[in-house]
Amino acid sequence: MLSLLSWNIQQGGGSRTTVILKAIIEQRAEIVILSEFRNNNNGKLIRTTMLDFGYRYQAVTHADKEENSVAIFSKLPCNTTLYHQTGMEYSANVVSVDLGMMKVCGVYLPHKKKHRLFDILHQEAQGETPLIIAGDYNTGINGIDQKGTSFWYTDELKQLAKLGMKDAFRAVHDQKREYSWYSHQGNGYRYDHTYVSEVLLPLITHCEYLHQWREDKLSDHSPMLITLQ
Repeated sequence: MLSLLSWNIQQGGGSRTTVILKAIIEQRAEIVILSEFRNNNNGKLIRTTMLDFGYRYQAVTHADKEENSVAIFSKLPCNTTLYHQTGMEYSANVVSVDLGMMKVCGVYLPHKKKHRLFDILHQEAQGETPLIIAGDYNTGINGIDQKGTSFWYTDELKQLAKLGMKDAFRAVHDQKREYSWYSHQGNGYRYDHTYVSEVLLPLITHCEYLHQWREDKLSDHSPMLITLQ
């Protein structure tokens, strides 16, 4: 079994970092993707603690210390790909690791800002190696992942589907309505997703949001946990 946990830890974790780490370690996922990771002192604490608990392979971008980015922590051997060479703005918000039998891409896509990061994801989706893309997309499918129509990148998500990447949560739960983040007005949005290559769908045994972590105020986002055979 392979478990993958993806979670937006909210501005690098701040004073919540210790309890965030406790929750992550207790979950025992083989791969952990953290959105809004920061290369500051809290980031160093996260990396050191994760190393102590067996996450020897760590893919971290070169973002500035107060810049929100994304990091991948793996107990399984892997090779890292960074995308700074693309020259795209916000390129530190995408990172991937190659496990051999599959590739995992972690994302923290900017909220309501113009970017071309989906170009990277579309290109990766056309590779031969099965792919998982997980993290905080800051978008979704209008009318399904929110009640309104304010998502900017619905078309780009639909293009991922055309390239063979499937929404793991929808594959398991069909049209069930769950939201991973709520505004101060109480409006729900499903920003956090795991898209997988179609060939991986039969291997998925479990896919859920851990809403209790958000309700306990460890972060303002609910993490997603997915398990594959």
